[in-house]
Amino acid sequence: MDFSKSMSVAASGMRAQTDRMKTIAENIANANSTSPVKGADPYRRKIATIHNNFDRELEANLVQAGKPIPDKSDFRAQYDPGNPNADKQGYVKLPNVDSLVEIMDMREAQRSYEADLSVMESTKQMLAKTVDLLNK
Repeated sequence: MDFSKSMSVAASGMRAQTDRMKTIAENIANANSTSPVKGADPYRRKIATIHNNFDRELEANLVQAGKPIPDKSDFRAQYDPGNPNADKQGYVKLPNVDSLVEIMDMREAQRSYEADLSVMESTKQMLAKTVDLLNK
């Protein structure tokens, strides 16, 4: 694999992980929000998707963030009879976001991003050494 291929593959991974982290951050930001309209559903967790595409010009597989899909799991319920969004039994529907899961997903995305960054840095160092050898 040549230098431009490895840089392109790593860069596509970094872009995909950045989009994944944005989706996770949105989930975390809305973890405790309620519906703005009484009786409506609160925020629904989004699941980031990533798919690969074969780039014919580079002759390499690149990854790309896809459209996030909604998590179909049940909403959480919290007893809060004083809340204006509470139902007749006094329960408020909260988003189906588990902050611990989101933090773990964020950490995984961060590590993947860092791994791609490491590939880019190594490729850059190898390219610099190659140029140095050619100049001697």
